Amino acid sequence: MAAFGLRGKSLLALLLACLLALLPAGLIGWQIVQKVHGHFAEAFAGNITQLNRERIYAPISRELALALRFARSEITRQWLLDEQDPAKRELFFREAEGYRRDFRDHAYFIAPLDSRNYYFNSDEETFSAEARYRIDASDPANAWFSASLATTDNYNLNVDHNPQLNTTRLWLNILVRDADGSPLALAGSGLDLSSFISEFITSKQPGVTPMILDRNGAIQAHQDPSLIALNSGADRQAQPATMLYSLLDGTAAVSALQQALAQAEDNPGSLQLLSLPLQGREQLLTLTYVPELNWHIANAIDLSTANIIGGQWLWPLLLVLVLMLLALTLVFAIGIERLLLRPLEQLRHSAQALAAGNYDVRLPSTRDDEIGELSNAFAVMVDKVRSHTRDLESRVQERTHKLEQANRDMASAHRKISDSIDYASLIQRSILPDRPLLDTLGDGHAVLWRPRDVVGGDLYLFRELAEQQYLLGVVDCAGHGVPGALMTMLAHAALSQAIGKCPADDPAAMLQRSDEILRGMLSDTPQFRSLATSMDAGLVCVDMQARQIHFSGAKISLYYSDGEQVERLPGGRRALADKRVGEYHNAQVALHDNRTFYLCTDGFLDQAGGDQGFGFGNNRFADMLRRHASLPLAEQKNIFSDTLARYQGDYLQRDDITMLLFRFD
Repeated sequence: MAAFGLRGKSLLALLLACLLALLPAGLIGWQIVQKVHGHFAEAFAGNITQLNRERIYAPISRELALALRFARSEITRQWLLDEQDPAKRELFFREAEGYRRDFRDHAYFIAPLDSRNYYFNSDEETFSAEARYRIDASDPANAWFSASLATTDNYNLNVDHNPQLNTTRLWLNILVRDADGSPLALAGSGLDLSSFISEFITSKQPGVTPMILDRNGAIQAHQDPSLIALNSGADRQAQPATMLYSLLDGTAAVSALQQALAQAEDNPGSLQLLSLPLQGREQLLTLTYVPELNWHIANAIDLSTANIIGGQWLWPLLLVLVLMLLALTLVFAIGIERLLLRPLEQLRHSAQALAAGNYDVRLPSTRDDEIGELSNAFAVMVDKVRSHTRDLESRVQERTHKLEQANRDMASAHRKISDSIDYASLIQRSILPDRPLLDTLGDGHAVLWRPRDVVGGDLYLFRELAEQQYLLGVVDCAGHGVPGALMTMLAHAALSQAIGKCPADDPAAMLQRSDEILRGMLSDTPQFRSLATSMDAGLVCVDMQARQIHFSGAKISLYYSDGEQVERLPGGRRALADKRVGEYHNAQVALHDNRTFYLCTDGFLDQAGGDQGFGFGNNRFADMLRRHASLPLAEQKNIFSDTLARYQGDYLQRDDITMLLFRFD
């Protein structure tokens, strides 16, 4: 009869150990769990309430801070003071779109007090710079507007259903004020209440009901939408059915809740815990107050259904289990030592000798169980390893030689590519008008040209059109690196042809003709509609005799400053060779001795930096020009470069940067 195998011996020992461990451990564990369940409820409730407080406070406080910046923007205030001004309107909505992308729900609203127009934009709505509707104070749905104006606070939080837009949101209503403190408008953003509940209110813990209350006990967020007090943040009144008091049984419970709310407000951040009959069941209620939001974060825990376990009672239970396991392990170890470990130790020493390369070791094969079979298998494996080792060493040498050759080929290819790019950079630099600019304008010009890569997609121009007539311009082609550099060649060729065939004082015609030429170059290529081939451009025609400047741009603006204020001539809304044909118009400005002019691609304005990684921005750019407009141009260029470098910090350069400065004294 064959001997009882190693697997059978192990299974028999393990079965005996499990039977001895599970029976007493199960009985003891059941008794302990029943006794400690209630003791862990307070710790569990406190932890989950603090966690919900932080999860709710963080995103809403971020949205509130962003909404305050949006409402207090100088661009917002200037537009509100002259709502019908088209330039201020365009600048405001351009900046508002940047804030909209940063808001969590990509939505914002603003309602000027003078016109009562309600402007709203979001991802779900087609962008519009026109009012969605006019606020009617007699309409009950607009009660939030009048109530928000009546409050002395700078902002309030309001859960509101808007029937005109069919949205239900948590609104951040910010009061926009003029410099003298007078109110101008209500502005802000909102959080979609359904996603808000899904992320912060919905509890996966059975028996746990998270909720948010305002200072009066009105329910602001709950798993049951019918209990939410809509508009209570604005008018501070709520229906009785949406007050937490309506869910309590008895006046004593109402009084206890009122006292707990007051104590939480007196000690922000502290936890208030009390047991209340809530919705017909005795539940443990914990709440904490967030003064920044004027909200109470609460959790109602039904101890009869909640799964709770606490750390202070876990250690005694673990200690009992560990002692039991140690005793069982000791018994199990003695049996394993005799049945398995000693034979395996002999096998281990033999395997170590094999690992050291001693293939002459003989493995013991005196046993007739699995260990004996394993020893015999090792002996067969030794012979195969010896043979495979020889073959492997030969293959490794061959592969190593091939790898070294491949590395040499790769290094050679890399050098060729680097040389080609350097040559492309030399060619690109050759078409830049550095020498004509220096010979003609001298110190009256400066150029900040910083490609993101060795070659780039930015280009600057200078032509002497006639006596005392000059053309200056900048071009920003789509793409970076080699593709962008190739696009600059197309742009240079198209602009050169257009400049030669258009009047010297008509830069708009030059842009229109360049657009036609580029479309003729690219329209036959199959990738024209699928790849980015557009180009931003700005052209300035200078007439020294008439002391006049003619400007036209394609998504590039002309800035000029006398050191006191900064003016801007905006370019057309569409780039050259865009998918839709743009319209370009000329603008004139007088050529004064104390004016400095600036043409800049969007690489400067969009460069990320600062603490939050935001773009440099138009406001910061205009302020920089104003403060340094009176300095020599070379000094201005160095200051602008250093300013951008300090703002950029450790962020990578996003785009090619070109800035052309010129002055005619």
